[in-house]
Amino acid sequence: MLYHLLYPLYKYHTVFNVFQYITFRTIYAVVTALLLSFIVGPYIIRKLSALQMCQVIRKDGPANHFSKEGTPTMGGVLILFAVIVPTLLWANLKNSYVWLLIAVTLCLGVLGFLDDYKKVVQKDSQGLLPRYKFLGQFVIALCVALFLYFTGFNTSVTVPFFKNIIIPLGWLYIPFVILVIVGASNAVNLTDGLDGLAIGPITIAAATYMLFIYLTGNIKIAHYLQIMYVPKGGELTIFAGAMVGASLGFLWFNSYPAQVFMGDVGSLSLGGALGTLAVITKHEMLLVLVGGVFVVEALSVILQVGSFKLRGRRIFKMAPIHHHFELNGWPEPKIIVRFWIISIILSLIAISTLKLR
Repeated sequence: MLYHLLYPLYKYHTVFNVFQYITFRTIYAVVTALLLSFIVGPYIIRKLSALQMCQVIRKDGPANHFSKEGTPTMGGVLILFAVIVPTLLWANLKNSYVWLLIAVTLCLGVLGFLDDYKKVVQKDSQGLLPRYKFLGQFVIALCVALFLYFTGFNTSVTVPFFKNIIIPLGWLYIPFVILVIVGASNAVNLTDGLDGLAIGPITIAAATYMLFIYLTGNIKIAHYLQIMYVPKGGELTIFAGAMVGASLGFLWFNSYPAQVFMGDVGSLSLGGALGTLAVITKHEMLLVLVGGVFVVEALSVILQVGSFKLRGRRIFKMAPIHHHFELNGWPEPKIIVRFWIISIILSLIAISTLKLR
């Protein structure tokens, strides 16, 4: 909005010329998202508390979690607000990718809201039945895949560390995109179990993909680095920047001990947005590395369930794996910070693949 209002004024004064630069608008998208989080956050937390939108604590979970009973959840509405508003303010709204990311984030946010509503308001501990939740994620991801496929998006996939290996998927790109988006959405959802555990790695991953989308959207840099160029993709740097700012702002309230939890409305939407960014940056496979913490959390659940069904025995004391460490005596803050450190290391390795190929 501000881009469309102010950039044309460069004809009258050169100061408005800065609005053409993606870097300038990204910086202020981050700042705007942060400020909105700090301003609106306390009000949303009070409102959620007044409406008794409080977290349902698992009875079979670690004993120290019972002290969190009564902490408001569904704080993901704050994240959605702090992502969407700066994007609308600072991005070029004629760019179809911008609207695609907004649509994915909002749709998955609505799906997460329905799940949280059943848990918190209707006191249904199960929430949405898993098959309905998965169906919703599948339909949203399918819409993204079909949009990209039928608008001529590049359906080839690159392999990290190998500059000459490019896999043309053709129509198989559709199920591949669905796998990336649904997988990312569920993986973040499973990770959201401790104060700040999910939002820290989300911030790091969003910052990493903010760099990737800027580089792939710049034809000169993309050619120099020998990575795929994505026409008009650079504009999503603003969206990724808003994600970084909104995540940092939410972390202010979600850090240990948390004043609010994001709920499924936040985890499903952020995970899906991250997966969609990975697809559009043409760095889909690197999401396994950048989001390594989310991958391990999801795998721990898959292995735990598979082992119990096949052998009648559990691998971990409790899944996802962060609960296993809790039951082994690790203090919650130590688990959280160590997972953040691992996320930073994995993201740095992912960035290094831009030259290690």
